[in-house]
Amino acid sequence: MANMATLILEDGTTFKGRQFGASVSVSGEVVFQTGMVGYPEALTDPSYRCQLLTLTYPLVGNYGVPMDEEGEFGLSKWFESYKIHAAALIIGELSESPSHWSSAKSLDQWLKEQGIPGLQGVDTRCLTKKIREKGTMLGKLIVDGTPEESIPFDNPDKRNLVREVSMKEPKVFNHSGSFRITVVDCGIKYNQIRCLAQRGARVTVVPWDHPLDTADFDGLFVSNGPGDPQLCQATINNVRKVISVDQPKPVFGICLGHQLLSLVIGAKTYKMKYGNRGHNQPCIHNGTERCFITSQNHGFAVDPDTLPKDWDVLFTNANDHTNEGIVHNTKPLFSVQFHPEHMAGPTDLVGLFDVFIETVKDHKEGNTGKSGHVRSKKVLILGSGGLSIGQAGEFDYSGSQAIKALKEENIQTVLINPNIATVQTSKDLADKVYFLPITAEYVTQVIKNERPDGVLLTFGGQTALNCGVELTKLGVLEKYKVQVLGTPVSSIEMTEDRKIFVEKMEEINEHVAPSEAALSVEQAVAAAERLGYPVLVRSAFALGGLGSGFANNREELTSLVTAAFAHTSQVLVDKSLKGWKEIEYEVVRDAYDNCVTVCNMENIDPLGIHTGESIVVAPSQTLNDREYNMLRNTAIKVIRHLGIVGECNIQYALNPESEQYYIIEVNARLSRSSALASKATGYPLAYVAAKLGLGIPLPQLKNSVTNSTTANFEPSLDYCVVKVPRWDLSKFLRVSTKIGSSMKSVGEVMAIGRSFEEAFQKALRMCFCYAITLLQLVCCAPSAYQELQTPTDKRIFVLAAAFKAGYTVEKLYELTKIDRWFLHKMKNIADHELLSMPPEVMLKAKQLGFSDKQIALAVQSTELAVRKLRHDWSILPVVKQIDTVAAEWPAYTNYLYLTYHGTEDDLSFNDQHVMVIGSGVYRIGSSVEFDWCAVGSSNHLQMGYKTIMVNYNPETVSTDYDMCDRLYFDEISFEVVMDIYERENPEGVILSMGGQLPNNIAMSLHRQQCHILGTSPEFIDSAENRFKFSRMLDTIGISQPQWKELSDTEFCETVGYPCLVRPSYVLSGAAMNVAYSDSDLEKYLSNAVAVSKEHPVVISKFIQEAKEIDVDAVACDGVVMGIAISEHVENAGVHSGDATLVTPPQDLNQKTIERIMQIVHAIGQELQVTGPFNLQLIAKDDQLKVIECNVRVSRSFPFVSKTLGVDLVALATQYIMGEDVEPVGLMKGKGIVGVKVPQFSFSRLAGADVVLGVEMTSTGEVACFGENRYEAYLKAMLSTGFKIPKKNILLSIGSYKSELLPTVQALESLGYDLYASMGTILSLSLFCLLVQVTAIDWPFEEYDSDECATKEKQRSIMNYLEENHFDLVINLSMRNSGGRRLSSFVTKGYRTRRMAIDYSVPLIIDIKCTKLFVQVRDLYADKLVQRYQVKYFGF
Repeated sequence: MANMATLILEDGTTFKGRQFGASVSVSGEVVFQTGMVGYPEALTDPSYRCQLLTLTYPLVGNYGVPMDEEGEFGLSKWFESYKIHAAALIIGELSESPSHWSSAKSLDQWLKEQGIPGLQGVDTRCLTKKIREKGTMLGKLIVDGTPEESIPFDNPDKRNLVREVSMKEPKVFNHSGSFRITVVDCGIKYNQIRCLAQRGARVTVVPWDHPLDTADFDGLFVSNGPGDPQLCQATINNVRKVISVDQPKPVFGICLGHQLLSLVIGAKTYKMKYGNRGHNQPCIHNGTERCFITSQNHGFAVDPDTLPKDWDVLFTNANDHTNEGIVHNTKPLFSVQFHPEHMAGPTDLVGLFDVFIETVKDHKEGNTGKSGHVRSKKVLILGSGGLSIGQAGEFDYSGSQAIKALKEENIQTVLINPNIATVQTSKDLADKVYFLPITAEYVTQVIKNERPDGVLLTFGGQTALNCGVELTKLGVLEKYKVQVLGTPVSSIEMTEDRKIFVEKMEEINEHVAPSEAALSVEQAVAAAERLGYPVLVRSAFALGGLGSGFANNREELTSLVTAAFAHTSQVLVDKSLKGWKEIEYEVVRDAYDNCVTVCNMENIDPLGIHTGESIVVAPSQTLNDREYNMLRNTAIKVIRHLGIVGECNIQYALNPESEQYYIIEVNARLSRSSALASKATGYPLAYVAAKLGLGIPLPQLKNSVTNSTTANFEPSLDYCVVKVPRWDLSKFLRVSTKIGSSMKSVGEVMAIGRSFEEAFQKALRMCFCYAITLLQLVCCAPSAYQELQTPTDKRIFVLAAAFKAGYTVEKLYELTKIDRWFLHKMKNIADHELLSMPPEVMLKAKQLGFSDKQIALAVQSTELAVRKLRHDWSILPVVKQIDTVAAEWPAYTNYLYLTYHGTEDDLSFNDQHVMVIGSGVYRIGSSVEFDWCAVGSSNHLQMGYKTIMVNYNPETVSTDYDMCDRLYFDEISFEVVMDIYERENPEGVILSMGGQLPNNIAMSLHRQQCHILGTSPEFIDSAENRFKFSRMLDTIGISQPQWKELSDTEFCETVGYPCLVRPSYVLSGAAMNVAYSDSDLEKYLSNAVAVSKEHPVVISKFIQEAKEIDVDAVACDGVVMGIAISEHVENAGVHSGDATLVTPPQDLNQKTIERIMQIVHAIGQELQVTGPFNLQLIAKDDQLKVIECNVRVSRSFPFVSKTLGVDLVALATQYIMGEDVEPVGLMKGKGIVGVKVPQFSFSRLAGADVVLGVEMTSTGEVACFGENRYEAYLKAMLSTGFKIPKKNILLSIGSYKSELLPTVQALESLGYDLYASMGTILSLSLFCLLVQVTAIDWPFEEYDSDECATKEKQRSIMNYLEENHFDLVINLSMRNSGGRRLSSFVTKGYRTRRMAIDYSVPLIIDIKCTKLFVQVRDLYADKLVQRYQVKYFGF
């Protein structure tokens, strides 16, 4: 057990913690520093003499302490002086297992050696706030057992600390220097000597009181140091003699040297309330108004009002407006308060040493680079379209922020985005919204209609960027005088074109990973010899990573390349950086060259795994100060050279064994990482980027969190953020589960904690709701450990199992190349024994991120029992704010998280709020549409209530802290929601706006007397529980397919197959399947029971070829107030999320609609619904049957609300809150038809079969409007990337031949050349169909005696596809194929569909959609140009 110690402040406040380092008691002045790296440099800074240094970043010691090596000029390579000068170190958490190539010892060992005590386990944020509010205080650190009175409070301001730290004898550095600089050592940092010597000076360092003779030097430098400058009278007098001549020699002072020069000239200094100590202080240069990020460490400041008239202010702090520098108007005398050379921290102004030494550079000059912006009045914003893998909800967030920023500047906004589910396409945001494809043709028409004078291209992902580049090349923007705001198109092209990018980097001596192209095996071998093994081989122009792999020697390379040339003409040989660290920086730059890095992030997974597939931590945990600032400086240099204006992202590969790095890429646009960085830091990147695009200087923008400091700063974090990706690969057949350089994840979560373990475990629970814990694992079979070397989506769980199986950190590092620091942290979780549960073990478990449920499982208890025990022992989380400044300034936004590493809350809980629960992680089935609902509900509530939002998805608008009064960025679980509820005591909780996840905890919350607003949780349960719902329908006499609760095969034999297996409380049809046989049934039942452990599984008769109808409704106390009906284009059996929806319905007669309304009213009444609900029905043979009811919003709510002109979410919220609102009845719309089409991402999922069934597989949706369904369907299809076929169509129409005869004839009459297999042609000829169809041999015949012939055939089909011979493939699977049934062999149909996707050929796989498409094509045959005519069907 560690020794305990207590920090006692002079006002009597105490902070107890665990003692580390030397076991001694000390006293001094307590100060805080907000830097996130650089503890070895800070501790050896003489300016910290006699100070108890508090670091606000909680995780300290991660990269250990290096050996004290002699470097350039005989100075220490790593430290700033010969010993630690701080009196003590106070931190949140000490890393016991540091990891870094330069580490020689731990921080604990180093402090012991140097006799310096440390204190960990302290709520450093609470301590920082106290110092901020009360000012710097005296304090003493008392080791337990030491009498408190034996250590008196020691005020260092009363002592001449400079005398204590200054050297005693003069010393010369760089004897061969060509000019002489004398340095007055008041507590100098080694890097100041180094900066002077590197610039060719012979540096003589003299003691603080050494007499100064101008004959001895060409220039005088006065260093930094500790304490009150008034106590250095000897130095003041000596310097006065030097400068009080007519032509003084140049003098330069830093920090204390600045204060001393000010006193020399007669100005005054004063003690600051708590000083400026950190790496992110913004200083504005007087004259140019440029803003620079500086490192500082001082407690005294100069009063600029007392400067003599021949002196000027040189720099001013942009936050607290204190003086940061002075300069004489005519003489070469100047000084700065900050450290231009600081280690640790940025060195953006290290050029001041050049100014000093050369003095030829006049500091008042400098090109301000004034921007030629003409202020826009109307701006066009291009959205990103349907959500797909790699381009998801983050662009809804960034686009919404941009619109908000433009509106603040009174600029009219026009948005083009066909993604109807997004917040940015809502009524009150942009001035006009066009639901149209983001293609050059359509955007040109909108520009022609709207005549904007500016366009934003960087807020809609790659879709918007590509469209913008095309519009520029076509001359459209120039023709209509539309200015690209922010980053110019030329800069965008530099980052997109690999060859140009490499050349641009070489111009500034930066390097990208070496790569060569080869056209033969010999060339590839030669390239590998030049690059050096190992190498990565990639097939050029290949899809899905075909033919790529790593080669460690010539033999491996030859076999890889030979295989690759079987299907490509060119391979790329890259220097392998596999196993290197991947680091990202988010950078912001304005048109005046002000530039900051907002956030740096480290991938836990090494290079080789796409950053979207990797677990990411912010800020970086294993970089030391040199690496952190080396990459930061490079980022700024690169972004300036490329001329980017706004926000961008730069990715690096960093060698884990040295400081070698390569630039991977630059994204000159907002990205997924930008959204993550915004939420991780609280810095609104998209909002700022939009303002900068208008030509507003960065220093003029306010930090919207503090409301008082500038946005021209780099955030300080006092917490740790972990992002974990979410995959849904189980929904796809035949998909490869390997993760690598191609992205497959469909969403991500972000967790915040004050330790890595806390944030990491939170994130895993957020992401994998089914995986309660890393530890609750079945022991993996040895073969599963293959996944450690070849990672899959389950890798992190295999890692946990490996720890349990006794694998060492070293062994796992060899297998995974995950940095040892992260592995040690994961091991801490795996090693924590939860067998018995005394209070200290419980507290430690909570600090390691364990949930009550996990603890309950470990001790064989219940979640509620653990919760009660925790309350009895007062083990409760505290609420902390994210404020971008590590508590240095008060925060005005309530951006909050819960942590067990703390002693006090950051805010009070006096006001009444209404709590809205968000939708959690984006996954298939729960995406941006639920965010639209949550945001809409919160916005409406804010008209009369204060709101709380709970969500943890960094891609969403709902997690934007200015969308509600309090944002809790935390888990949506019973435990956490109850913790917040008990703390806030809100008026009630709205669960129905966040989709399935909040509904799942409704009953648990209800049982604890949590006030649920809207429909009672008992009735929610009646709808979610399949058994209760089916029984209820029988009771009230509403027809449904025959059903029975989970049973044997007898029921299916009675009603006849196919049957549908349906678990309860699931989303997107998880584990829902159509069984066609007994064996199917057994397999599907076991899957369903696995996902629905606590709730019943129901089997019902699956009715084929029925029409499906979706109803979205709003009710109040069981009375239905508003109904929207949509019809599916596809037959029932395709999940509603994958179906094409049409509203208002075009094929339902009045009688059917009336019957639907009767059913909706009856169910609404029976369930006593208050708020939203959704009903799904099927119609066949004049009969309507109910198949499902969700007492919550559905994914079609935004679609019907925006198409039919009634905001159902606002309406539902009004009824939930008891407001009196007129009913709207059946919503009939505004005379237009909306069609919603799914957006699939099969091209990202190598091997996945392209089939539709009862389980959802689409990742997003788009919707467009038209005067009829055909016009709307055409636009919607084009919005998904579908291209109208020009000539050749391949048909494979299964058993639908007779049904499709007219359709095939229509295609021929439209002038298409039709191709089909012999099977399809023979079937068509049976019906005497007189159409010209070219027969093509399938390359997939299973049995062929002549193998060579088969290979020849295979090439022929490959050639057809490779040559883009087909413009469209229509491939209809066999009737009764059951969608998700996985056959034992790979079918021809599967291969055809997969190849169409892999070669980007448009594909239609549903008969109803085929018919609709052909009708559309027929109608618009002669009017294809007119399809680009834009009608404004907006708001």
